[in-house]
Amino acid sequence: MLEKILDVASEIDLILWGQWTMIFIASVAVYLTVRSGFFQVRKFGFILKNTFGKIFEQTESDEKSKITPFQATTTALASTVGMGNIAGVATALSVGGPGAIFWMWLLALFGMMSKTAEITLAVHYRDIDEEGSLHGGPMYYINKGLGWKFLAQIFSIGVLINAVLSASLLQSHTVGRAFLSSYNFNPYIVTGAMAVTTAFVVIGGIKRIGQFCVKLVPFMSVIYIFGGMTLFVINYAQIPEVFGAIFKYAFAPAPAAGGFAGAAVAAAIKNGMARGMLSNEAGLGTAPMVHANADTKHPFRQGIWGAFEVFIDTIVICTITSFAVLSTGVLSSGDSGVELVIQAFSSVFPADIASTLISFCILTFCLSTQIGFFIYYETAIVNVFGKKAMKFLKWIYFVH
Repeated sequence: MLEKILDVASEIDLILWGQWTMIFIASVAVYLTVRSGFFQVRKFGFILKNTFGKIFEQTESDEKSKITPFQATTTALASTVGMGNIAGVATALSVGGPGAIFWMWLLALFGMMSKTAEITLAVHYRDIDEEGSLHGGPMYYINKGLGWKFLAQIFSIGVLINAVLSASLLQSHTVGRAFLSSYNFNPYIVTGAMAVTTAFVVIGGIKRIGQFCVKLVPFMSVIYIFGGMTLFVINYAQIPEVFGAIFKYAFAPAPAAGGFAGAAVAAAIKNGMARGMLSNEAGLGTAPMVHANADTKHPFRQGIWGAFEVFIDTIVICTITSFAVLSTGVLSSGDSGVELVIQAFSSVFPADIASTLISFCILTFCLSTQIGFFIYYETAIVNVFGKKAMKFLKWIYFVH
């Protein structure tokens, strides 16, 4: 059954997630960057000062329906920092070669501005219902800002499909298979535990989701970053060669080596751009649905947290995965995905530690994605069917 669902999803993906989609999203990001005078570059210090520099100044919001700006950011990161940062980057390297990373970085640079813009719009056009709960996102600013209600509804339906198939189903499926392969754990027990944990967190509402993510996301990210930085230190002599290859093969075909079949420039551009978009979701309209719940004084103040998200997700975490694979020479093994990353970490850490580290990251990254995506699911349900329908439809997210 799952294979049939994946086949259908793959066919839809070929139609919707083609080159024209990436070109359109990238073009909007470039346009916003130029119109803003390259704000994310000129004011990078301002962005860090008012995001990372304000983390420890955050206080819990007194309002039940609101979360702090940092909680909104960690919740949004919960849904973006996932398997794409590990397996996705490794797959991009195995198909597009080292040059794919350059295009991933470039799109992330422009994406910092598009994510800032979409979050700013979400906060500006958000709704407050009769119970005081906040709702916002692309479906709201498309409807209220442009007056295109039909397109807003289509977007909401797309979010529902994505949340159910990508977050609720595939994330738990990935963890179940990973733990079955590594530890011979029963996948039904693993996925069941994830469903119970997700339900326990999200039924508590936006406040509990924010409180959970503000603890888990920094912790899991630091663990992975620490492991990756250890590779940087041990393989420091490879830094010039790795970054040289990234820039060189962004504009020249990458030659075949060992099990690596080589990659054309077109493959590097396509895979790098695709990974850049999917890793940080800039321009895809997901993160604004979380940020619309933030307790903030001005929409743009919340918007710059979007630039911070893209920087952490792609420039930091995805780069660590890239360096791990390229500096250890495992790209020539012919493997792909998470196996490639495990090989890379196993070249520095003992095999058991490397496997445990990656398994931990797979579990926490996928669990956080499953929890974070519930907000997108709820926002879409409320927009299409109304808030009352959420009492019944929320259970589909847990049990399917």
